[in-house]
Amino acid sequence: MRTATLAARPATAALQRATSVIPIVFVQVADPVGGGFVQNLAHPGGNITGFTNHEYAMVGKWLELRKEIAPSIRRIAVIQNPDDPSSAGYLREVETAAPSFGVRLNPAGVRDAAQIVSVIEGFAREADGGLIVLSDLTTNAHRDLIIALAAGHRLPAVYLFLYFVTAGGLISYGADVIDLFRRAAPYVARILAGKDRESTSAGADKV
Repeated sequence: MRTATLAARPATAALQRATSVIPIVFVQVADPVGGGFVQNLAHPGGNITGFTNHEYAMVGKWLELRKEIAPSIRRIAVIQNPDDPSSAGYLREVETAAPSFGVRLNPAGVRDAAQIVSVIEGFAREADGGLIVLSDLTTNAHRDLIIALAAGHRLPAVYLFLYFVTAGGLISYGADVIDLFRRAAPYVARILAGKDRESTSAGADKV
């Protein structure tokens, strides 16, 4: 009996291509239905189940938090990796929600440290700016740099995960990543005990 627990969308997609038999329990996957990993959240079907750590509608809460902590902000740069499949969904949601919060958006695609520096320093040349930082492999790997630039240029920033705040970021709103892995462990245990079909049809949880 074999199973795999996956964090993040690219890893889950790779394993999905590799097998339709071995049970897969994913963690930290945005929009698992849209990504084609499960049929729906209540009944995923197939050999894949798991936990989605955020959904696109959360951007409304990020904008609300930004208004509470820095009501004078009129411009927001959305720092994200355009190659990440979830970025487009978040950008659509934030573009829809932004007018009701009286802010103008600047989608800011970054793929490496040099682009992060260039984008944030360029954005900071004008006043009344703030940041929303989406989470992906690039922003996670360079979070210390992003946090330092935000602080240095006095740009109030909202992050998805607590570990950005632990590293010195201003505020975050999102799921507890460690708790997601704790919740995934019983799924894996049930699969290893031979309850494959029961486990993989139990549902992909929205956190």
